[in-house]
Amino acid sequence: MDDLKRKVRRQRVLTGFTKRAQDARDQAQVYGAWGDRVEAQARLALHGLLGKAFWILLVLGGVFLAGFALEHRPQDDDEDLRRARAVRTVLKVAVQVLGLLVIGFLLFGAPGQATTILGLAGAGLTVALKDFIVAFFGWFLLMGRNGIHVGDWVEIKGVGGEVVEIGLLRTVLLETGSWNDAGHPTGRRVAFVNSFAIDGHYFNFTTTGQWMWDELTLLIPPGQDPYPVLAGVRRLVEEETDANARRAEAEWQQATTRYRVKAFSAVPGIQIVPTALG
Repeated sequence: MDDLKRKVRRQRVLTGFTKRAQDARDQAQVYGAWGDRVEAQARLALHGLLGKAFWILLVLGGVFLAGFALEHRPQDDDEDLRRARAVRTVLKVAVQVLGLLVIGFLLFGAPGQATTILGLAGAGLTVALKDFIVAFFGWFLLMGRNGIHVGDWVEIKGVGGEVVEIGLLRTVLLETGSWNDAGHPTGRRVAFVNSFAIDGHYFNFTTTGQWMWDELTLLIPPGQDPYPVLAGVRRLVEEETDANARRAEAEWQQATTRYRVKAFSAVPGIQIVPTALG
């Protein structure tokens, strides 16, 4: 009876050992499969990282080549160097921004809600960079047909001077006196953000038809007939200013051919104002 109990006890122990051995083999198989899967995932991650690195290097090379091509683009003989330089700068910045966006998509992937994210990002950038955006578009107006050029004599926000630089974001003047005096330089450089071309105004005096009206005041005594005097003054003024008047009218007509404005007359005018002295 005791031998039977000992055999049963040993059988239970052997059964337990057998079960533990089977569990160990199962765990070894599971861990082995996990190891293979981890190695496969590591290889995939490495391949993906090398692929992204390759595409990033390719994008950087494309940006560099595009910048090099823009920098060494042949220019025509009649091409404005200042305008060509400004356009080249804009294109280089656009290529660099596009390259950064492509690299960002390669690193982080396209967002799930791209439209919403881009809309919010665009609204935030518009509010944060409002002044820079307005200044940038103001540069296009200044570079247009009716804009200003380097060397023009202009007045911006009450400051007159000669234009020495027109950048993407600002315009620089060498300050001079006002338009109605000799206009001597003051030695100061004044910079304005180009937003004044959109939300402000400016005066360009370097245009066709730089003519100014002058006023002559003549006092006639109370006892004298003023009409013969006025007729004589008119005749003398018309004789002296006839050539300049014709030239002013011709330049005014040439400058306003594409505007529907009334005809300009440079004939002198006379106005009689009674005073206490005559």
